[in-house]
Order: sequence, then C-alpha cells, then structure tokens
Amino acid sequence: MNIIEVKNLTKKYKKLKAVDDLSFEVRKGEILGLLGPNGSGKSTTINCLLSLLNFSSGSIKIFGEEMKPDSYDIKSKIGVVFQEVSVFEELTVYENIDYFCGLYITDNKTRKKYIEDAIKLVGLEDFKKFYPKKLSGGLLRRLNIACGIAHKPKLIFLDEPTVAVDPQSRNNILDGIKKLRNDGATIVYTTHYMEEVEILCDRVIILDKGKILATGTTDELKELAKIEEKIKVEVNDLDCKYIGEIKDFKNVDEVEYNWNMLLITYKKGKNNLFDIMEYLKKENIKYSKIFSERPTLNDVFLELTGKELRD
Repeated sequence: MNIIEVKNLTKKYKKLKAVDDLSFEVRKGEILGLLGPNGSGKSTTINCLLSLLNFSSGSIKIFGEEMKPDSYDIKSKIGVVFQEVSVFEELTVYENIDYFCGLYITDNKTRKKYIEDAIKLVGLEDFKKFYPKKLSGGLLRRLNIACGIAHKPKLIFLDEPTVAVDPQSRNNILDGIKKLRNDGATIVYTTHYMEEVEILCDRVIILDKGKILATGTTDELKELAKIEEKIKVEVNDLDCKYIGEIKDFKNVDEVEYNWNMLLITYKKGKNNLFDIMEYLKKENIKYSKIFSERPTLNDVFLELTGKELRD
C-alpha cells in the first residue's frame, strides 16, 4: 500500500519551477530519504504534500485520499518535525508535549500514556520539569521530535532532525526513528548527513532543481557511481613528479594530494591497490597508511548534483 502518491507535481514561482513534474510514492512502513542540495525543491515538495503551499498542477494523495488544505482527518494522522525547533519557552518539557499531543488526543488517560511514550522514546525522563531554556541543543531537538510524534501519527515528516547535535543525542534520535518505523509509522526523512541515510532509509530520492535525478535503495544508487574505487595513501612531501606519473596510470580518473593525503580515484580495474603499492615500492616512496574503499552515497550525490557551493 502506498501512503503517499504524487503525480506530475509542479510548483511555479513566476518563471521559476521550484518543483518540476515530480511523480513518486512512499510505501507503507518505509523510511524514504528525500535528499538534495540547498534550493533543490525538498522543502517546497514537503510543503505541497502538507497543503501548506498551493501547487500549480499535479495531484497528491495521502492514505488514498486527495490532500487538501481542509483535509483535517488526514492531517490528524500526520506528524511533522521541522528543522527549526518550535516549542513554547514558558512551558516545561512535559507541558510542551502535552500541548501538542492535546491538539489531536482529547481523552486524558490516552493522552497521558502517549506523552509518557514520547518522553521515553526520546530519552527525556529526567527532564520533564525543565524549561526549554535550560536544555542543551541535543535535548531541545529531542523535545521537538517528541512534540511532533506524541499523538502517534501514521505518517511522519522529519526535516534534518539531527542538525548541530552531539553524537550521543544523534544516536538517541536515530534509534528513536527506527523504533517509530518498527512500530508501524511511515517516515519521510530529509538530511545532509549521508551516513544517516545509509543507516535509516529503505529507499532514497535525490532531487535537484525541482526534478528527480535518481531513486532507489542506497545499494542501487551506488551502482550509478562513475567511479569504481578510491585509494587513499598517507605519505609526506610527495613530489609533483610522482603525482603526474600516477595520473597517467591505467583506469585513473582523478588524483588529489592535500595535507599529506594522496587520493586516487579509479574508473574501473581490479588490481589497483596492488599496482599503486608496487609503484610506491619501486620509487622507494615511504607511506604510513594505505587503504581502498568503494564508492559511497556521498560520491553518488556529488556526481549527480555537482560539487559547486549552494546558497
């Protein structure tokens, strides 16, 4: 069953197409990663899905029904956690979660249970009576998530929920997201941290300039990489002569040397590591470390969207 079905979605701002003829679905019980550089159309797409923006053409169905601004029954089954933390400073942790949960759950007994479940999920048991200004950045993020999911929504939108948090809070948040999925929620997840995508997401959509560039599992997307292998060599004061010779090796696509680290990117080949080790030995070049790695999701992302900086 598809929880979200988007067909030919287009959103125009005068002559600019922020979203350009998008069609995709989100399946029940999966975590879909929605990726793209700044300005790619991710936020516009999500705002259209939530009926926070009017779109120019196309259709959106959620839970099999057409999504409209007044689709309150559908919206009651959706949880949203935006990147910007949105809580009330004058309310405690418990009171904040109670307020947002109370927008959907009116039965007091049920709401109390849901609040406790949300507090446990994000690990805020020791901070129920704290006010937001007393919380660290990581705790605030966890409170923000608890407020968005306390009413046990069937569909959850998470917009970069781990931005600027410490590793411990990030692990807590990622574990909580997995539990939400395991408990039956369907999740649309946006982030710039590719390692999170590999850990969490069942499928990925890569957007840029309002269009879908690629979609699939992380393994399927890695197959799109134009490079076959990357070899890194830690070597001090490598002469430019050797860098030039390595560039002429068979199958080498690119060579970079920065901060005593030599990075060789290969288009294909099976014995690349052996060949470079033999070359270093022949030229009597001493190195401290050498290792090989396959293309990453980050490599694919940069190949598809480009390496230039975005505002």
